[in-house]
Amino acid sequence: MIRVAILVSGRGSNMQKLVEAADQHSDKIEIVLVASNKPCDAITYAINRNIPAKIIDRAAYDSRALQEEALAAIIEEAQADWIFLAGYMAILGADFVARFANRIINIHPSLLPAFKGLDTHERALQAQVKEHGATVHLVNAALDDGPAILQAKLAPLPDEDASSLAARVLRLEHQLYPFVLISLAHGDLVIEGGWPIWQPKKNRKHLNDDATEQFLSTAVIWP
Repeated sequence: MIRVAILVSGRGSNMQKLVEAADQHSDKIEIVLVASNKPCDAITYAINRNIPAKIIDRAAYDSRALQEEALAAIIEEAQADWIFLAGYMAILGADFVARFANRIINIHPSLLPAFKGLDTHERALQAQVKEHGATVHLVNAALDDGPAILQAKLAPLPDEDASSLAARVLRLEHQLYPFVLISLAHGDLVIEGGWPIWQPKKNRKHLNDDATEQFLSTAVIWP
């Protein structure tokens, strides 16, 4: 059983997919905390699902360091093994990242290392890339810079705008992030020395769904 804290700042659609994955694998995954740096829809969803939820509002603290100290305290109180960032719209400080080293996972809407930061879809279209997508990665002290765990890709369509591209990438994220969580819970994915290690496909324990197999065969780039 792995214990997971999820950090959010907005609507929490990726968080909801993680919660659904935990429901489907309740013998392996427990969501022990949803925490936010401000009031948001994701917190309301967690409360309605009877998931422990707390707001550590940045506005209530004199510094980011103090806010992150309070955030770290509730994560440790929840005894979380892993921290998943699901639209947490704040850059975590180096001390916080070091405190939970190799235990923080994020999803970013680009094929890292391309388009770190914000406005990824607009920038991808401006660059006229042939491939775009999403990356699940370990978090380090640099922005969107930790080792990639898994990526999924798609091709921008002719005359596509940023809104349409964002919606299509989000659908990839909704498949990619739960897959990583479930893989971690089942031991198909391990993190050793700050790097992801995947079991050979034939040895993975939870690939028994045709839709998942189809997704993996067409969309995923294994590290």
